Amino acid sequence: MTTDPPWSLAARVVLPVDHDEDVLPLYVEYGRRYAGRDDRFDTISRQWGTEKGNEPPAALLLTEGHSEDILSRTSLMIRPGSRASFATYVNAFPASYWRRWTTVDRVRFEVCAQGPATVHVYRSNARGASIRLHSLAIPDTGAGEPTAVHVELDLVPFADGGWYWFDIVGGSKAAVLRWAQWWVRGIPQREARLSIGVTTVDKPEYVRRIVETVVGDVELREHLDRLWIVDQGGRAVTESPGWDSATAALGEQLTVISQRNLGGSGGFSRGMYETLTEGRSTFHMVLDDDVTIEPEGILRALRFGALCRRATIVGAHMFDLHNPTVLHSFGERVDPVKWTFGPVRGVQEEHNLAYAGLRETPWLHRRTDVTYTGWWMCLIPVEVLRAVGLSLPVFIKWDDAEHCLRAGAAGYPTVTFPGSHVWHVSWNDKDDTVEWQAYFHQRNLVISALLHSRLPHGGGVPRASIEWLFKHGYSMRYYANAIRLRALRDLFGGPEHLHASIGTILPELRAVAANYPDVQARPDADAFPAPDGEPIGPAPRLPKRSRLLLWAAKTAVRHLRGVAPGSSEAPQLVIPYRYAMWWYLSQYDSAIVSKADNTGVAFLTRQPDIFRAQVAEGLRLHVRLYREWESLAAAYRAALADVTSPQAWARTFGLADEVAHPDD
Repeated sequence: MTTDPPWSLAARVVLPVDHDEDVLPLYVEYGRRYAGRDDRFDTISRQWGTEKGNEPPAALLLTEGHSEDILSRTSLMIRPGSRASFATYVNAFPASYWRRWTTVDRVRFEVCAQGPATVHVYRSNARGASIRLHSLAIPDTGAGEPTAVHVELDLVPFADGGWYWFDIVGGSKAAVLRWAQWWVRGIPQREARLSIGVTTVDKPEYVRRIVETVVGDVELREHLDRLWIVDQGGRAVTESPGWDSATAALGEQLTVISQRNLGGSGGFSRGMYETLTEGRSTFHMVLDDDVTIEPEGILRALRFGALCRRATIVGAHMFDLHNPTVLHSFGERVDPVKWTFGPVRGVQEEHNLAYAGLRETPWLHRRTDVTYTGWWMCLIPVEVLRAVGLSLPVFIKWDDAEHCLRAGAAGYPTVTFPGSHVWHVSWNDKDDTVEWQAYFHQRNLVISALLHSRLPHGGGVPRASIEWLFKHGYSMRYYANAIRLRALRDLFGGPEHLHASIGTILPELRAVAANYPDVQARPDADAFPAPDGEPIGPAPRLPKRSRLLLWAAKTAVRHLRGVAPGSSEAPQLVIPYRYAMWWYLSQYDSAIVSKADNTGVAFLTRQPDIFRAQVAEGLRLHVRLYREWESLAAAYRAALADVTSPQAWARTFGLADEVAHPDD
């Protein structure tokens, strides 16, 4: 006699915390919407983009929602004759991901509403076509009693993509959606017990809000073993206003650990280490500090992970904190030749779901398979940590991608899971290639390629690194080049330098900045002499590809020659950050350039002696890198298990290793 697998909750249909209208389109849409691109959107988008240089306002396209109709976290008033659709990022059911990765074979949709209303259930395919499957009548009982109905659905037609969702249409008078839920039938492979590790440096207000959100979700707290706050800053989170009242309800579920600043990899590894030491949880979640979380998204990742056939890393999507309906990262990959990270082919970054939602965006219906996921929020099975180790000790940059690549090589896949997400400041408001982070971009990219690239000499890695040497030189970004060259020198020191330097490297990099005016920012341009030419130059134009090599050679010769008289005393022009491209800056001997986050400006001057010395050293180091690639790769690969082990990290934390091992 066979027994059917058990049913378990996959997702609750939820509405925004605090009735936040800014994110409402991610949860519910209003009015009649159709699959495929909306002609009104295309027409108005072109007109608006031409005339205003911006996207069309949502009011021109969509029926406006009403936050006052949100009655609770799970209930919504439906006005007479109106239509509310849950074909949204947060509340649609990503069927293809469940089919591909889990033991689930059936889905059950349950809805409870107070009529009169009709609930229409839809599915899509990988092309984004919309198919109506069922219509469920919610009667008007007259007594105000809600009616619960359900329908069972299968996962057969979702091999390459597709979602389920529902719309609810009001009748002759107001109706109320009380709740709706998606259930799945499958055999759990591991218990859903969770610890969360938040790494923070001087962001106590963000961390307090994270704690408050966790406290406010009863179900999340039922699954939570421990919330580790790893505080690596100078402003203690425990001393921030409101901390005691915000955290009181967590009691022993919360532990704050203070340690020296070991970067993201050191902070996240401390949380991993503590979870392994405690030995209670089946999953550990890494969570950035400067994020806004949706607690239901954490629970969905946990439920999904518990039902995955193999232990699977479950990543979250990233929305732009400053533009909260903009989906900034939906799926990431490492290019095997260039060894750069970026979006999976066919995925659009910065896609605004307020203008083009799930039904209007065909590429969202294709299942997106990834090679890694960002550590803004990521759920890692504890068995994966035991099998492959903790983070590589690289301070910041590439720690998340490298860990996923390492896990993938050991047979543990990574899935970036729809409905699990955070709001995080996008990298469009940063430029960490020209300040102290440039050291880690250079060193850690090469280390990850040494560890995981299958191509001789790392494929395109040395060439791309040389290109950056010249781009920074042409841009008068001499500090970035100085620390990138140091990164290469440190690289040749072998894997032993990783733990040894992780706690000291940041202040050393910041000290070097004192020698380079290009990173010494002032509040505004008035802090410097006025430009001696045009205040703002023309818009940049990249040389034609056919002439790029010749142009680059001529530019290199120019940068070896002397500068124009007076250009080091007064800037030739002021350049907004959006125009500060390497090929544009290369035309000038000096300029005032704003920072990416618009908090200040710096005075960049061309310095031929520095350019000559950096290019000469850079070429020597890259020749050495090419020649020694295979021996370096062998050394880093041989040391990987040790440098990522809990024991090695315990020594760096200043602890006696207490992690229990299955063979002990």
